Amino acid sequence: MASDANDLTVAYEEDGQVLVKELDKVILSKGAWATVIYRYVQWDKAKGEFGPDQYTIRRYQKRAGEYIPKNKFNISSRDQAEKIIAALQGWMGQ
Repeated sequence: MASDANDLTVAYEEDGQVLVKELDKVILSKGAWATVIYRYVQWDKAKGEFGPDQYTIRRYQKRAGEYIPKNKFNISSRDQAEKIIAALQGWMGQ
């Protein structure tokens, strides 16, 4: 794991093949606990290409100088992401 929130990632590679490619991330908070939202794509072995954009929110706790994953919420679709955005904008009065 990482000791700096900026170094946290969802990117994953196995046997030289990139299986999860991180496209972007936004650090929502950092300190003893870090919250990060990621935009990423996963390799679709059957199609031989990366799938559609996906999103996940991850929480990490810093222990002994290293961030340890604690919680995650995967946004299951673009439609769900848009509903989350609409709900938050509604609550924020926008």
